[in-house]
Amino acid sequence: MKLRSLALGAALVGGGWLVVSGCARQDKKVIGVIPQGRSHLFWQSIHAGAVAAARETGVEVLWNAPTSETDYAGQLKVMESMINRRVDAIAVSPIDKKIMVGVVERATREGIPVVIYDTGVDTEQFLCRVGTDNYAGGQLAAERMGHILQGKGEVVVVKCIPGSASTLAREQGFEDTLAKKFPGIRIVDWRFGMSDFAKSLAVAENMLTAHPEADGMFASNETGSVGAAQALKGRNSKVRLVGFDSSPTLLDDLKSGAIDSLVVQHPFKMGYEAVMAAVKKLRGETPPRFHDLPPRLITRENLGDPDVQQQLNPDLKKYLE
Repeated sequence: MKLRSLALGAALVGGGWLVVSGCARQDKKVIGVIPQGRSHLFWQSIHAGAVAAARETGVEVLWNAPTSETDYAGQLKVMESMINRRVDAIAVSPIDKKIMVGVVERATREGIPVVIYDTGVDTEQFLCRVGTDNYAGGQLAAERMGHILQGKGEVVVVKCIPGSASTLAREQGFEDTLAKKFPGIRIVDWRFGMSDFAKSLAVAENMLTAHPEADGMFASNETGSVGAAQALKGRNSKVRLVGFDSSPTLLDDLKSGAIDSLVVQHPFKMGYEAVMAAVKKLRGETPPRFHDLPPRLITRENLGDPDVQQQLNPDLKKYLE
């Protein structure tokens, strides 16, 4: 996708860079925004929110993403490039909480404020963190699972990827809450979908085969939720699925009943607040160290509520075309 007049340069093929001319570079602060991926609606919504904040404050957004949400080396390369270009600030969603430590600390040492968004990183050397309260999101999912299974049954879990702080927190919140509040519900299997639709479908299929008596399934991110729903639809299964995140496909499955419910985030607001935090720092202000956005449970009953629709369907064309 392209930014409108916000981009004062050109997008380079394959990289997604917005090249800013030397003259414009003197006039506007440049904030690099690095997601974990580029294809999913979640990251597109974050992109739109970042552009909205940039338009409001008069800064430039330099957006670049690795090829996939498991491309650790690619994200490191993007981050290093932005540091070398001497951008004024960076907002990054680390693919892995450990692998990105060194480059985050390097940016901080070199005087580039770093905002962490969506997930976490195993260092304290960052300006602030903007993200969903992911542990609370896992708790919401567990509360819903306990309700629909009436406190008893067997559950399988499609996890995301090892090392991702955000999804690890969701999964831990889900497991802790089931153990504490619903001891009659057992997690009998869990497997990583590796943030890939096909792999998530495969592990969901495998768990359903291994545990034909399963009553419920939890998936901790968008790709896992899509893969799990496809597996259930393919078998015409009655297993109750509580997913995480939203997309047009997931919302269609929610409407049809293939998915019982979704715990959703507010990625547009996340992108907006991440850029605003960086802008505050560049203006000599101090943003809050942590800015947690509440998760929300979406069901067929509340899907049509106007505030729910506004959160689920930001106007991407307004900001990204």
